[in-house]
Amino acid sequence: MQNAASKGIFTTQFWLLGLSSFLFSSSFNMLIPELPGYLTKMGGAEYKGAIIGLFTLTAGLSRPFSGRLTDRIGRVPVMAFGSIVCFVCGFLYPIFTTVMPFLLLRLVHGFSTGFKPTGTSAYVADIVPANRRGEAMGIHGMCMGVGSAFGPAVGSMISIHFSLNALFYTSSFFAFLSIAILLNMKETLKVKERLSVKAFQITWRDVFEPDVFSPALITFLCYFGYGAVSTVTPDFSGYLGLQNRGYYFMFFTLFSILIRLFAGKISDKHGRVPVTIAGCAILIIAMLITGYANSITTFLTGAAFFGMAMGILSPVLSAWTVDLSREDNRGRAIATMFISLEAGIGLGAFLSAALFANQRQNLQLVFFSMAAFAAAALIYAIFIYQLKKRRSRAV
Repeated sequence: MQNAASKGIFTTQFWLLGLSSFLFSSSFNMLIPELPGYLTKMGGAEYKGAIIGLFTLTAGLSRPFSGRLTDRIGRVPVMAFGSIVCFVCGFLYPIFTTVMPFLLLRLVHGFSTGFKPTGTSAYVADIVPANRRGEAMGIHGMCMGVGSAFGPAVGSMISIHFSLNALFYTSSFFAFLSIAILLNMKETLKVKERLSVKAFQITWRDVFEPDVFSPALITFLCYFGYGAVSTVTPDFSGYLGLQNRGYYFMFFTLFSILIRLFAGKISDKHGRVPVTIAGCAILIIAMLITGYANSITTFLTGAAFFGMAMGILSPVLSAWTVDLSREDNRGRAIATMFISLEAGIGLGAFLSAALFANQRQNLQLVFFSMAAFAAAALIYAIFIYQLKKRRSRAV
């Protein structure tokens, strides 16, 4: 791999990767606000939790493979495969217009986030110095975040002013641009293997890297809230009179972008765990505010706090994971963290849909339950912090 320690973070490779990630993030996120209504029109309202749940299930199941392939055949092929899945699925949504085929397509679409972010995180870690890892993860996450904000807002506008099919084809076009950029990027894995059946032989160590247990557990608990937000806020928006159901996503992502500029850098200086504690605390506040929301202002305030929480936790937990990994198993360590993330999102989506049951009065219960998971993450993070302090005193 390149000698990242001798380089800054603002290289051509870094910004190309950021642009590719922006386009990729826009591609799949622009669909999220419109899919619950689309599924309801098909007669599948009771399956709303599966929209996110199935997507994250496949993403999680594919992580051991993407992590192993990232460490063996290279970062760029793994990233490209994820973008190709988005490209193909966008063209299939207009064809799969009944409930079960649609849900099957959501299952397949999940391979995109099962592969692209794993290869991307390893690539970022390869090309930036270790002492600026948190800052780099934050800035790259900002590129993903801009896509997460831009995608839903633009996706809803395309759906309102044109059609859902136009939205699906636009999603494919963004994925195609993401692929085109990756084709011009230099591979950072120095020793590569040829793709073979052996590369797909998964062991338990490919599924779970014990060295990164702490950030993986906190990721799992915190991302229950993300699954709930993705599943029920489109309906919540409708109840409050927001025609563009992407506004919640736009608000939370904009605030996430703002905080990412500082959170990773602060964690480089003051440590990952103290900053993680702050992120967990803000996430609890976000879930409580959203649960209490009975106006658009309160609802979007909850979105802002949720954005701040995710803007802190995402780059810091990613950097913490890389800190604890060895260079030769970086892909596997990152895959473990993402498996935890997808499991949290998926279970959060299914749980929130079950608690919601398409009844407005149940929304408060949904978000208070998500606050409880965030509180468990906060307690564990405080425990880790106190344990580190005791060990440092002992030394």
